[in-house]
Amino acid sequence: MKIREIAELLNATICVGEERLDEEVESAFASDLMSDVLTLKETPMLITGLCNVQTIRTCDMASLDVIIVVRNKKVTDDMIELAADDDMVIMSCSYSMFRVCGMLYEAGLKPLY
Repeated sequence: MKIREIAELLNATICVGEERLDEEVESAFASDLMSDVLTLKETPMLITGLCNVQTIRTCDMASLDVIIVVRNKKVTDDMIELAADDDMVIMSCSYSMFRVCGMLYEAGLKPLY
């Protein structure tokens, strides 16, 4: 599924990474626990409600570069700057994590496990 299609489906705002919207994403992982993110052996898209610079740093360490921030959390300028330096995509939407996961699964995105 293209990042652009994901953003449209979720009525998401692209905070950074507009130049990558035509890239494909195959799977997703949802968590607010960054310790869980660090255990991943694959590189899915991350769905999270944790909205701070540590999220970006953790994703960089785990080689995750597409992030959806849920629950209408506001992405900070510091997050955008750090994500831009790491060539990441961050989008935000107003839906709950549960709803986002369901919408993406129904649209054909694969779960990590």
